[in-house]
Parts: sequence; C-alpha cells; structure tokens
Amino acid sequence: MEKVMNLAQLPSPVLLLGDHCRAYRDPCAVYHDGIIRLFYTLVETEADGSVYLYTAVSESADLCAWSEPWILTPKDRSFNYSSPGNIIRSDGRWLMCLQTYPRPNGEKYGNGNSRIWMMESRDLSVWGEPQLLRVKGDGVAEQDMGRMIDPYLVENAAKPGEWYCFYKQNGVSMSKTEDFRQWTYCGREDAGENVCIIRHEGEYVMFHSPENGIGVKRSRDLLHWQDDAGLITLGQEDWGWAKGRLTAAFVLDLRHVAGVEAYVMFFHGSGPEDERILFDTYASIGIAWSKDLLHWEWPR
Repeated sequence: MEKVMNLAQLPSPVLLLGDHCRAYRDPCAVYHDGIIRLFYTLVETEADGSVYLYTAVSESADLCAWSEPWILTPKDRSFNYSSPGNIIRSDGRWLMCLQTYPRPNGEKYGNGNSRIWMMESRDLSVWGEPQLLRVKGDGVAEQDMGRMIDPYLVENAAKPGEWYCFYKQNGVSMSKTEDFRQWTYCGREDAGENVCIIRHEGEYVMFHSPENGIGVKRSRDLLHWQDDAGLITLGQEDWGWAKGRLTAAFVLDLRHVAGVEAYVMFFHGSGPEDERILFDTYASIGIAWSKDLLHWEWPR
C-alpha cells in the first residue's frame, strides 16, 4: 500500500534521535516524487573519541519511517562538509549549498578556513564534487574570504534567474549571482546562524538562529529587513532532548501535499545540557508545522 503523509499521525516531534555517538544537526529538506529527502549534518564520534562531520540524507514517504543515513561527503576532518543550507532547481539540475567546518586538530568548532560550497546532482541521489562559492568576488583570494558558514540560496522574485546567497559572516552576509560562478557582495544584516528564507504573501520571511530559539525577519527586497517580535521555541520547555538549545530551523512549503497542507519546519534540538557542552552528541532533528507562519503545532 502506498504510504501517505499525515501530520496528525506523527507519534513524536522527534524524527531522528541523537545519542552519545551520533548527532543530527542543521536540517534541510526537499520534496520530490512523493518522497521527503531530509539532508543534515551527521556528527559521528568514533570509539577513540575522534569526531567527524558529514553531509548525509534520509528519506521518508510518510514523515514517520526514515531510512538510515546515506553519507554524501568524504571522511576528512580538514573539510568536514556539513550544514546543507537548501536544495534548489536550476537549468535541469539540483544544486545544494553547504559548508566546510575544518577541525583537523580536534578543535571544538570549525576553524578560520570554514568556507561555503555547492554540489550538483541530476537525481538527488548522486552528487558531484563540492565546488567553492567565491561569494566575495573573484578579486578576493580564497585565503582572504574570511570564515563563513551556513549558506542558503534564494531567488530574487523581482528578477528571476538572479540568486542571492546568505551566509553566516559578520551577522549574515549577502552576495548575488546569475550563474553561480561570478558573485557580487551586497552587504550584511544583523541575524543569527542557519538562515532560511521563503517567499510568503509578497514578502520574504527569514528564519534565523540566535543563541536559542528561532528569530524571524521580513523583507520586500532581500536587502532591508525588519524583525518580528519574540522568538519561536515551540515545545522546548517540555522537551528534554531540546532543553539545551533549539536552533537551525528550515521551513519547507508543503501546502500542496495531501495530508500535510502546511509549512513544515525541521530543526534540531540539543539536550538536556547546553549545546556548548553537548556539541557533538545528543542532537536530534524535530518537526513542527504552521498554516500561516505565525502559529506553530507539533505532535503532542
């Protein structure tokens, strides 16, 4: 029998549960041919204590049962390809932006060589080698680009074919391109990590991650932003698995999918201790949804 997605039947807000040797972070998702593909940072702690980061994917036809992680990037602490921002469709191909998060000497966080990259696929299964995004322009050498993480791509509704890349640097920085090779830097905005931007009722809605919770900003032109009041924290108060931090929201428009008919938010939670303590372990991916991007629900 064909599986059907039904938010009302989800047994838990947790989709992928982390533990002492595996963490799931930084989700993004794409819906295609009846399948949700959930991409994320997979953090694995090996028996000797070595930590490796990967970009991985799990698939589901009903949002309940998920496949085991399929690792897409190499095992290499000098790169640690991770934090897939989003997947877009352009010229008959799928493009995924992601970061490197080098920790070659056991650093807790990615060092100053963290950069943003892009991978290409024809079928969402086989991905090519990552290519560096020179978002500061060809006149800036790679070693002078500065530490940058958490990319996200969004098309300019006023100029189809023009794409903006938002990335974590000096707040959130912005660059634009028409071919994903030549880039023009456009400035910065005060915002947290893991930016996600969707188009809603004639404006852009940005979800971003401050120290805890999800912040929201709105814009008409992708350059000038205003803050919504408050933070989205969902059921964090009651979730031991997310007590430490709730962060990295990715919102996918599934209003056209029967049984869903809502905007779906994927995010990760760390807990019960603060994420600064449990950075490489006990991070889990959760789910919530909304009809209007203002009021959020989740499995109780």
